[in-house]
Amino acid sequence: MNTQDILRVGKSHLSGLSGHVFDLLTVSKPISPDAAINLSKVVSKLSPLLGNLIEFNTVEYLNDQKDFRGLGEWYRQDPGFPDTVFRGCVFPTPGFEIKAWFPLATEITARFKDSQNHFQYDETYICMIAWLPEHLIYGKPKIIDVCVVSGQSVAKARDDHYHNPPDYIVLEPEDTKNRTRNLQQTNTNGYKFQGSKDDLIQAMEVVNSWGENGRKYWPVPEYQSMLRQLISRFPYRLDTNFAKMDRIAHPGIENFKAKVLNSIQHGLAIQQWARLLGSGQEVMIREALSEKLQIIEEDTNKLLR
Repeated sequence: MNTQDILRVGKSHLSGLSGHVFDLLTVSKPISPDAAINLSKVVSKLSPLLGNLIEFNTVEYLNDQKDFRGLGEWYRQDPGFPDTVFRGCVFPTPGFEIKAWFPLATEITARFKDSQNHFQYDETYICMIAWLPEHLIYGKPKIIDVCVVSGQSVAKARDDHYHNPPDYIVLEPEDTKNRTRNLQQTNTNGYKFQGSKDDLIQAMEVVNSWGENGRKYWPVPEYQSMLRQLISRFPYRLDTNFAKMDRIAHPGIENFKAKVLNSIQHGLAIQQWARLLGSGQEVMIREALSEKLQIIEEDTNKLLR
């Protein structure tokens, strides 16, 4: 198999994780509706821990698949990008960047800042794994759905979505190939125009002078040089919200997000649960958790025996 074959087979197996329950950690069932309300407020704090555990176990899951036997092995890179790579008799090295999403949170908070130039051979795919506890707020982590898309397509969608000179520009990293690996830069950044109206008029004149395709994003040195001249002449600020996966308008990710949020879990769509649990309406939350999850007041004395 070649690189694309490895990715295609890996994508098929990862997509098959939907509905899988990982025996990693178990959150006990609340003993009362009030305890359930308190748990619902903090269960999201487990997301970073369980997200990392899911990523580790995904590597083991891929290595258990017979399709890869004799060809190589999947490894987790920590630190490094992508965080899962296949080391074997194929070049370039295929890999998956795995991002876990807890959909009761407000949005997909993961970021993707790597340059388009990092995916010359389309050798890295992004795997997004949506998970919840199997009983919404308690139990073992359960995979709700999986989305696997080309990293190259995500980087291009991000740049095309954000880049709108002179109002907003995306900049490639400097050429750092001659630096040691830990000092090399592969991340793009977004910058928002901060000048006056007169500054904006002048900046628009500069961009118009670039020709018909001057506003189209190009990750090449010649175009990047023009962008750097623009940012040196006019005031811009670094956008700290740049490249959030929830905001880059990638069709595959948007479809995945909508599918997950509309999926029914314990009688309600996930987005309905998210709104309810975030509403602060404790009476309504208590009623829903009691009805949908059968969480009732238990005899405390019985529990202590």
